[in-house]
Amino acid sequence: MKAALAVLALCASPALAQTATPCQDTPFEGLTYTVCKVSSDQDVELFLKDDNDNLIGTPERLQAVLPADKQLVFAMNAGMYHPDRAPVGLFIRDGQEIHKIVTSEGPGNFGLLPNGVFCIGSQFSVMESRAFAANPPTCRYATQSGPMLVIDGKLHPAFVADSSSRNIRNGVGVSADGKTAYFAISDAPVTFHEFARFYRDVLHTPNALYFDGKISRLTIPGQGREDLGLPMGPIVALIAPKSAAN
Repeated sequence: MKAALAVLALCASPALAQTATPCQDTPFEGLTYTVCKVSSDQDVELFLKDDNDNLIGTPERLQAVLPADKQLVFAMNAGMYHPDRAPVGLFIRDGQEIHKIVTSEGPGNFGLLPNGVFCIGSQFSVMESRAFAANPPTCRYATQSGPMLVIDGKLHPAFVADSSSRNIRNGVGVSADGKTAYFAISDAPVTFHEFARFYRDVLHTPNALYFDGKISRLTIPGQGREDLGLPMGPIVALIAPKSAAN
C-alpha cells in the first residue's frame, strides 16, 4: 500500500474535500486514487534532461538540479518512453520541440488511437494527437502519450468494462475551462475502464490522457511519499519556492 496522505484540496466534485496541500487520496468504487490538483498559474513543468544533456530520470535528481531557492512539490512519470528513456511521441520543453508528434497507429497502448497530447501553455489542455497536429496550440511544455482516457466526455471506445487487464496506472485530466489539471495515480491495479470513469465521473474532466502503467510512480516529498522504480523518461512536476511549498 502507498503511504497514507493527508486530506487535500480538490474542489471539482463534492466528493473531494478542500484543504491546503496539493494531493489527496480519493475513493471510487472500492478503489483509491491519489490526485494532485494544480492550477494554470502554478509552476508546472515537464522535464527530461538537465543543462548538460544528461537524463534526469528520478525525482531525487530533479530536486538536485533545481535552483537552490526552489523545491519539488510533487513529480510523476509523464508519457511513454523508449528503453533509452527518449520520448515515444511529442515532447516540448521551454517551447523547444525535443521530439516530433506521432499520429500513426501502432503497437501497444501508445498506438491505441486516439492517443493525445498534454499541453501546458497559458492554460492546460489535453487534445487528441491528430487534432493537435492539425492545429497545434502554443505550448511551453507538451508530452504525448496514449491512449486517451476521456474524449469530449466519452470513454475511449476500446475500453471494456469487464477487462481483466489491471495495472497501477497514472494520467492527467484537464477541467473544461483549462484552468485546472488533475494528475492521478491508482493506489492498486485498475482497468482502463475504471481509470477513465474515475476521470469522467469523479474529477469531471472532459478530456483525460493516460501516461503509463506498471512503471507509474508518484513522489510527494512534503508528505514522505516516494514510490520506487527505475529511472524514467519524461517527468511532470509542480515546483514552488521553498517557503511556499512547505
